This record gives sequence, C-alpha cells and structure tokens, in this order.
Amino acid sequence: MATVDQERRAQLEALLTKLRPAVQADGGDLYLASVDTETGKVVVGLSGACSSCAISTTTVKLGVERILKAKLPWVTDVEGDLDTSLDFEESARLGTGAYVPISIRKS
Repeated sequence: MATVDQERRAQLEALLTKLRPAVQADGGDLYLASVDTETGKVVVGLSGACSSCAISTTTVKLGVERILKAKLPWVTDVEGDLDTSLDFEESARLGTGAYVPISIRKS
C-alpha cells in the first residue's frame, strides 16, 4: 500500500508529464527538482531554452503553479529553479520562439 507521500509524488509526476510537451515545444524542458509533500512546497526546474528565457518566472508562476494548485489541492507553493549547465547563448539558441505576447496576437 502506497504512503501519502508516494501517492502525492506520483500525482505530481503524472501532472508534470502532461505539462512538459508545452514547455518542450519552446525548446526547453520541465522537471521536478524537489517536493515536500507535507508542506506542499514544489520546486520545478526549467532547462534548455527556458534557462535563458525572460518569461521563465511567468511560466512557473502563472502556468505551472496555477495548474498544480488547481489540480493538486495539497500544493501550496511552486518555485522555479533554472538549469545553468548551458551558457546563456547556447540556451537561447535552443528556443523556437513559439511565445507570442497577447498584445501582438490581438492585432
């Protein structure tokens, strides 16, 4: 029988697996860096093009955090961690430029 910790980790990993393709479409990736299933604090890592992206904080707070809190009521806080194994220029070259600001899309 799975513990509460194991069940929560499995739920979190399953949901992150569903979110990853959206991040990968922009040349990056999303992974679970750490989780405290008792306090509900989750740290997700962004790698690839996301580690040099100006909106990586927005991706975490308005995207990942919003979805995780809505789907997993035990999640209380989500923070982002950037993979810095690539230098800025190399990371930026991985991006596909799929993000288009809302102000441009409405034109």
